[in-house]
Amino acid sequence: MTTVTEAVRPMEDPEASLETALIAEFLRARGVDATTLGLMPKRYAEVLMRMASTHASAMLAEMEARAHFVREIHGAE
Repeated sequence: MTTVTEAVRPMEDPEASLETALIAEFLRARGVDATTLGLMPKRYAEVLMRMASTHASAMLAEMEARAHFVREIHGAE
């Protein structure tokens, strides 16, 4: 039996940092940051985060669709 001594790092979602940035941008546009979000009533903060998450998902889907379209135009697929 062998023991792995190296730390194994889990794979990261390549879009995770972009999604986080899109959520932060959505919140900033509404005058909110992590600190002020924590000071809001829980229900309002949850609704705002749900809206931010939906916005980020829509933006990521749009970016993927555009990338697919560009690859299709250039014959990469």
